[in-house]
Amino acid sequence: MSEQELPREIRCVLVPVGNLRLLLPNATVAEVITLPTPEPVDGAPEWLLGRIAWRGWRVPLVSFTRLAGAQEGDADLAMRVAVLKALGGNPQLPFVAVLTQGFPRLTTLNAELVIPTHDGAPLPAGVKAQVLVRDDMAVIPDLEGIEAELADLLGLDEQAGAA
Repeated sequence: MSEQELPREIRCVLVPVGNLRLLLPNATVAEVITLPTPEPVDGAPEWLLGRIAWRGWRVPLVSFTRLAGAQEGDADLAMRVAVLKALGGNPQLPFVAVLTQGFPRLTTLNAELVIPTHDGAPLPAGVKAQVLVRDDMAVIPDLEGIEAELADLLGLDEQAGAA
């Protein structure tokens, strides 16, 4: 295969979480499902809501608003779960679920449409960057950092599943 230029545009999704929008590549979102009852995790921080059963996996369910210290949003909107493909490469943590409100919105972006808005203040926990996408404020989550913290909290050794 010959080397090619990177695509000028990328399909993304804006995932509503409370008063925030997470900006993710579309390929990261495995599925959006109704909110099941999570299985509690002993000693978990308040942002780890538990684990949910999804396609044979026990997937950790994260409240991004609690993790980042953001407002919860409109309580009248239906709660859903976005199951995301994990990026960290841990075979015991192939997916992470995030609590959402409303439906994710597909969009096609290029570099000119994403404007960094960071003012130099420390970013909230779980946030890699704050950006303006067209007219929407959004955050790019630090998925790898969240996954590493989840693996630590859940006692998931990266080597245990790689036999």
